Amino acid sequence: MKFTFSVLLASILFVSCKSNSDSASNEAFEKNSKTVLAYMNGVQNEKIDYSGFSKDFKSLGTIFGSKDTISLEEFKEGDKMMLAKFNFKLIGGEPIFLPGVNSQTKMPDGSVRNYSTWEISTEKTDSTEAKTAKFKLYQSYDFDADGKILYEQSYGDITAVMMYLTSK
Repeated sequence: MKFTFSVLLASILFVSCKSNSDSASNEAFEKNSKTVLAYMNGVQNEKIDYSGFSKDFKSLGTIFGSKDTISLEEFKEGDKMMLAKFNFKLIGGEPIFLPGVNSQTKMPDGSVRNYSTWEISTEKTDSTEAKTAKFKLYQSYDFDADGKILYEQSYGDITAVMMYLTSK
């Protein structure tokens, strides 16, 4: 009887600890998803607020020919150059946000993954026609203890899209 009671008590403790951990990671995920959406909306509106980014931010360079790791200042400069040349619009409704997991523990950790479709376009000029491309993107965002974006990586064929949009 003591053994049965001990197993039952250990099970209750395990489940209650897991629920608290799940609740905390779910709350972090919800909050962090809003930070990612604010950044995405900033890209669309050409008014990006980087206050949701950690001073220690790094981005994985996934564009052909880019550096392996990109600092926050380089990331901002890249955004500035892209916004000067192209217009960005999320299409297909809100992006799909999914909770991420810690790579070592495989447990939810408040990180955010997303799938989105963007419409990227150029304006007509005297020498070029306006062009538009639809572009599917997968992104992953990890956050620091203060809920700021610490690490970002994006996957999609952005090089081909840029080549198409800038070709004559």
